[in-house]
Amino acid sequence: MSTRSAPGREFCNAIAELARSGRFAELRGVLPPVVYEELRERYAADAEGFVAGWRQMAQEMHAGFIQHARQRLTRLTRMQHGGKGDLAPEWQEIQRALDGQENELLRTAFTMELLAMVEPAVSRASYLRECLVAAGSSEQADRYLDEATRCYFLGLFTACAVMCRSVLEEAIKQNLPPALSRLVGSRYRNTATLGNLLHELNNNLQMAGIDPAFLRLANRVNDAGKKAVHQGLLSEEEARRCLQSAREALPLLLSE
Repeated sequence: MSTRSAPGREFCNAIAELARSGRFAELRGVLPPVVYEELRERYAADAEGFVAGWRQMAQEMHAGFIQHARQRLTRLTRMQHGGKGDLAPEWQEIQRALDGQENELLRTAFTMELLAMVEPAVSRASYLRECLVAAGSSEQADRYLDEATRCYFLGLFTACAVMCRSVLEEAIKQNLPPALSRLVGSRYRNTATLGNLLHELNNNLQMAGIDPAFLRLANRVNDAGKKAVHQGLLSEEEARRCLQSAREALPLLLSE
């Protein structure tokens, strides 16, 4: 999106042009009465300064639009202190007021952010291969895998690991032998975590008929997921290893 479409720029230039051409009174039917009277007083006091000021504001809107758009999005994604803080420039206040209806700041911010994600996402996707399984699991497990993979593509590495843990939890629960499923449900009151499930599988390998290689991969996923939840943010490399382990584990679990 071009800065030529910066919200408020045309508005400021229009006020400057009406004032320059002696048609300031035409603003009476456009602006709220209080605003019109305040601007009229400023215009009457210094007409040339008034015109120059509004033209300068239009230029500032043009120059600062992209940065302001990014700030607008950042304020939605992070906690903000309740104090007054630094006062925003007047042109930013105008843009924010206009953005309440037009959403151009947010639209631009998302456009810039998503465009910046494209090449890194392509690079990350090149590390992966299709996850081919012989037996089905559940729609929920498929959705978890889809979300985990998309989180990795978009750089949400900690979320990726959390979702990898969820997909294995769901896939295991859907593929436990009935006797083991009843045991797990009773023992953990239907709230078994991936760690709980892996513990029970390890203790009942013969009953479960699980390939031991699955447990090694699933434990890697569980460790990464626990770190993501309890210890801090994951790196791209950690997320990639976690996702790859989950995708390699699923065919071992979902075999005929």
